[in-house]
Parts: sequence; structure tokens; C-alpha cells
Amino acid sequence: MLDIRMFRDHADVIRADYDKRGIPHDSIDAVISLDEAWRKSQYDADQLRRKRNEAARGIAAAKKAGDEEAFALIKSEVDSIASEIEKLGVKAEQLQTERDAIRMSVPNILHESVPAGNDEEGNTQHSMHGMKPEFSFDPRTHNELIEMNKWVDLPRAAKVAGSRFYFLKGDLARLDLALQQYAVDFINSKGYTFVQPPAMMNRHAYEGVTDLGDFESVMYNVQPDGLYTIATSEHPLTAMFMDEVIEPSLLPIKMVGVSPCFRREVGAHGQGDKGIWRVHQFTKIEQIIISHPDDSWDFHEELLTNCVELWNNLGLHYEVVNICTGDMGTVAAKKYDLEAWLPGRGEYKEVVSCSNCTDYQANRLRMRYRTPDGNSAVHTLNSTAVATSRALVAIMEQYQLEDGRVQVPECLISRMNGKTHLEPCEW
Repeated sequence: MLDIRMFRDHADVIRADYDKRGIPHDSIDAVISLDEAWRKSQYDADQLRRKRNEAARGIAAAKKAGDEEAFALIKSEVDSIASEIEKLGVKAEQLQTERDAIRMSVPNILHESVPAGNDEEGNTQHSMHGMKPEFSFDPRTHNELIEMNKWVDLPRAAKVAGSRFYFLKGDLARLDLALQQYAVDFINSKGYTFVQPPAMMNRHAYEGVTDLGDFESVMYNVQPDGLYTIATSEHPLTAMFMDEVIEPSLLPIKMVGVSPCFRREVGAHGQGDKGIWRVHQFTKIEQIIISHPDDSWDFHEELLTNCVELWNNLGLHYEVVNICTGDMGTVAAKKYDLEAWLPGRGEYKEVVSCSNCTDYQANRLRMRYRTPDGNSAVHTLNSTAVATSRALVAIMEQYQLEDGRVQVPECLISRMNGKTHLEPCEW
């Protein structure tokens, strides 16, 4: 969330950002009004404390003088003031809770380079990579390829877990593991520490990294333990240093995490989302950086460069897009997406998101670094390296052969024990 000082000293910046997003200013006005009421209640309580302290000095004098009547009168006054202070404390707590609940819904301030647009149609192309594959036959969709090669069993997974779960089999399962190993090794070689996070988080930590009002509907709530299965390793890795003051010498903290990810993916989806494109469980390799504020925009470009190099090594055709104001979520100040070409579907689809969240998550997580003038919020950044299920779809569709087999990208052959093609599964 935004630092409360932004509302007090730079409300015009927040209003201008809302104008870019096409959002009315009601929540900004509500935060400012509640904050003013909170500050007044704090001020009034401080004034009463001074009055109580002055009166309390009279108690000692009356007691020393043996004046029981004066003692009782002053004590009654002190007790009355204490009661008023308590009431103001309750009021202040209620005002602060209401203020911060609204403040947590106020989105991050967008970077000036974010293009204007009402929805995804306003996203702009940043760059294009690789050659679009050409075929002497009509390319199949990944749905057709997994069915003819028996690489995925959806019906049996539905029996044991429900729709949008799957059994991954044979060479495609081996390719999934090869992608995980390759992506972790690649990002690790760039100086990122490999971390395997817990697959569940408590609500307190989750509220620090995302807007649960928007996100909770797609998450699995594990009861009675009050935990959530993670939707991406970004969330536990970013929350790893919550409630901590980080020594500046440790910055930047760079991590590459691998984890299972769980999403309910509620709502209606089209035919193109079937197969393993939009599923309830998948594996994702994620890049995380916790940085000094002065360095975060350079690191945002570094994350994108890592993605581009990795996906170029996979030999895939894709584009990078700059997400516009109307398609931006609550948390990021700027976001790039990588969209891979799917020849079977004849369209580009998102496979990577790369975001700079500036101090938005850090404020919610109370995650600071030490400075000579006190503690200040760090910046947090995240980027997919590979979500393996979607990468498998892109590989299958772009590397498919006329007989239905799929070539293995060159950089993965060694991790496939020299196998150059994915062969059909027998059952």
C-alpha cells in the first residue's frame, strides 16, 4: 500500500494516477478524511494526557496536606479524563483500521512510462523475438498433440481431483522437469540464490503481498488451519523478510524460487483454455529482487533481460508487451508481459509477467532497510522465469512435427538424457 505520507503531502500525485486509470477519487478522499479524524483524535488524547498529568500532581499535594475533599475531587477529575482518553483510543483505533482498510485497496503509483489504455487492447509492443515458425502442414493445438500422444490424462485426474487437474506422463513429464532444472540453473548463474519456499501462507503474510479482495477468489483456503496454498512463489519469497529491518549491505537480495502453484481459476473460460493452459496446479520458477529504491528500475530491466535471454535460448518466438494503465493490477507500478506465439491457436498468449512493485508490498509487509535518518521501505520486484505448463504448450505448438512428435529445444536435450524428440506415451 502507499505510505500514508503520500496522502498527506502528495495527494495530487495519487489523484493524477487515478485519472490515468480512470478511477474516481472517492477512496483517496475517504483515506484523507479518516486520517485527519485519526490525527485529531490522537491530538485530543495527547492534550487530555497533559491535563491528566497536571491534575495528577494535585493529588500528591492534596494527599500530603491531608485534604481528603480536594483529593477526592482531583481523583474524580483524573479518572474522568482517563475515561475520555480511553474512549479516544478506541475511536482512534477504529479510524485507523477503517483508514488502512481503504488504503490497502488504493493501487500503486504507475511509472510515467506506462502506456495509457482502457484494457489489454491498450498494451503496446516493447520488442519481438525469434522467428515465427512455418509449417508445411496445418499446425495442431497443444490439446490435439497431448491427446494423440497420450502425454496428459485429464479424465483420470478429474476422477481423483476434479476438472483442470491433470496427470503429466512420459516424455512431456520429463520435459517439464528439464524446464525446471534449466530455468533454475540459468537464473542461479546470474547471481540469484535458489530458494524453495513453503507452499502455504497465513492470511497476515498474504495480505502483505497482494490485494486479497481481488485475489482471494482464485486461491485455495485451507481450513481449519487458516492457511492459503500459494498461487506463485513470488508471494512467500517476497514476504520472507516481513517485519524486518534489512541491513543495507545485504541489498539487493536476489532469489530464484521453484514451487507448485495452486489457483482455483474460477469463472467461464473458452475452448482455448482447455488442456494444460489454464489449470489449478502447475509449477513455476520465479525471480525475486528486494532492492534499494534507487536501484529498482534498473533491476526491473535486468529481470526482463533474464527472461528474454532464457526464452531466446529455448528458441521460441514471442513478443514483449508493456502493460497499459487499464490492464494493470493493484500492486505493480510497471509490468512487462512475454506473450508466446501459439501457431495452433494463431495468437500470442501471456507466459511471463515481470513487475516492479516499488515500495507497495514493502509498506504492507513493514519491510525496511536501515538508513542514517531512520528506517525506510525497500522496493520489491518479481518476474516469472518459466511457468512450465505454459512453456510446454508453447514448445509443443512451435516445435511440433507433422507426425505429431515434438522436437526438444536444443538447450534442454542434455537434461533429457540426449533425447531429441518427445515420443508418444503407450497408455
